[in-house]
Amino acid sequence: MPAHVLILGGTTEARRLAADLAARPGVRVTTSLAGRVARPEAVAGELRTGGFGGAQGLADWLRTHHVAALVDATHPFAEAITANAARAAAATGVPAIVLRRPGWRPVPGDRWYDVPSLSEAAEALPGLGRRVFLSTGRLGLAAFAHLADLHFVVRSVDPPAPPLPPHTELVLARGPFSVAAETELLRSHGVEVLVTKDSGGEATAAKLTAARELGLPVVVVRRPPLPPDVTAVPDVAGVLERLGLSAV
Repeated sequence: MPAHVLILGGTTEARRLAADLAARPGVRVTTSLAGRVARPEAVAGELRTGGFGGAQGLADWLRTHHVAALVDATHPFAEAITANAARAAAATGVPAIVLRRPGWRPVPGDRWYDVPSLSEAAEALPGLGRRVFLSTGRLGLAAFAHLADLHFVVRSVDPPAPPLPPHTELVLARGPFSVAAETELLRSHGVEVLVTKDSGGEATAAKLTAARELGLPVVVVRRPPLPPDVTAVPDVAGVLERLGLSAV
């Protein structure tokens, strides 16, 4: 049984894992958040906020705090953090596990356009609609800032920093969202096309159902690949199994 587990968090799955581990006698769990959200949700166990200073800084932290296992449960698009975690684990010999919920997959009735990046999502928009629901978070909006002929509805937990598209409405909200609420949002704003990252999970999936029922096209930014030699488990149960722990 690992004595100290470090979770690189920020996702629903990270909070669930922390709650499970913190309830087990003899297990110390620390969740690290990047600090990009002003009011993060509470987590069980210990909490630290802020970066480590790259892979070397993370490796130093693992050694100093006698971490027995590292769990990368960050957002699927936290590419730099995942790469640093893999390098730090390799440098220290600390066992590392990547927790990634499965990505979304289209079902009959969906009109999805897969793209590999936000910039290519921006390129696809002029041909799909003029009123855009941009549900990609508050980072990376600069990729759409040049689209002055389009109207954007941008949803994020905290207000985004400029540059933003010149015609932007902000919707500050935190999921989960219901299908009824998402349908009303799309209708009330006259949305013609949805842009989203392939985050996976249920908390923000209702917008995809709403778009399908309204017949709207959806531009889906696919996830970056994991670092070489890194594999992922899809859920908390998979992490517990890798840690040698049984489900509670």
